[in-house]
Amino acid sequence: MKTKAAKKPLFFLRGAFWVGSIPWLWMLFFFLLPFLLILNVSFSTSDLSIPPYKSAVQGSWEEKHVSFKADTSSFDRMITEVKTLGQEDSDPQYLRAYWNSLKLAGMTTILCLLIGYPFAYHIARSGEATRNTLLMLVMLPFWTSFLLRVFAWMGLLDSSEVGLINQLLLGLHLIDEPLQLLYNEWAVLVGMVYSYLPFMVLPLFSHLVKLDGRLLEAASDLGAKPWKTFMAITLPLSMGGIIAGSMMVFIPAVGEFVIPDLLGGGDVLMIGKKIWEDFGPNQDWPMASAVAVVMVLLLIVPIMIFHKYEQREMEGK
Repeated sequence: MKTKAAKKPLFFLRGAFWVGSIPWLWMLFFFLLPFLLILNVSFSTSDLSIPPYKSAVQGSWEEKHVSFKADTSSFDRMITEVKTLGQEDSDPQYLRAYWNSLKLAGMTTILCLLIGYPFAYHIARSGEATRNTLLMLVMLPFWTSFLLRVFAWMGLLDSSEVGLINQLLLGLHLIDEPLQLLYNEWAVLVGMVYSYLPFMVLPLFSHLVKLDGRLLEAASDLGAKPWKTFMAITLPLSMGGIIAGSMMVFIPAVGEFVIPDLLGGGDVLMIGKKIWEDFGPNQDWPMASAVAVVMVLLLIVPIMIFHKYEQREMEGK
């Protein structure tokens, strides 16, 4: 006797639906909604009130009368800086902050890649016991507060005789007077490379450890030189790790605030500092929000490029 097949539950009642919806709910509550709030503030008008702006969304949902009156003055200020760029009386603070942020984040990413790639390759090719020890050393800085690590660099780079590096150089008679190591772009760059290097090493390691060693042996048996084997096999197969690590370093480095503020002093202007000033002392929340919106939109571009690359790589497999 044939039995009727049990009906499948509706899609939204299946466990797969709820498990798959978790990332979307996370993005909704922790990215989309905050971004929409910031977007609303960016189109608001500065006002002497609490909070210090008049919302672009006016009316009441209860009365079913809601209107959106956008004030684009914050975005107009940035457009004006672009138009007056190069003129003698222009002071493009926001453009300069954007440029410094992109420049230092780009330099940090390149240096982290140059330092982190050999280290990740060495870890991936090490024995299991050594590999675990080296991975622990990579993650060891995370066991200490980020702020304390930055303060430690302030002690190392102190530009007076108290600074540990200057003490060492003076003690070895390599210099006659202390070097200006702190409160400049190079100090900020050193601090950012140190802080973000693990974010480059770990994605690179996860790709390099999967590399089939037989491919390298085959290339060697066929007479390929080590550098050619690296360029033809190792580098292309680790490209996903390079892109992932570069994004994990570049994106947070663009909005970095603590390191430039402590190691750069007031001489290194980055976009995180400008946002803090407008949200804090200047009480210009619409301008700070507009700057943040533009920064988010600029960072979405590399994310989309990485997504397309990953999709193409998966289709190739």
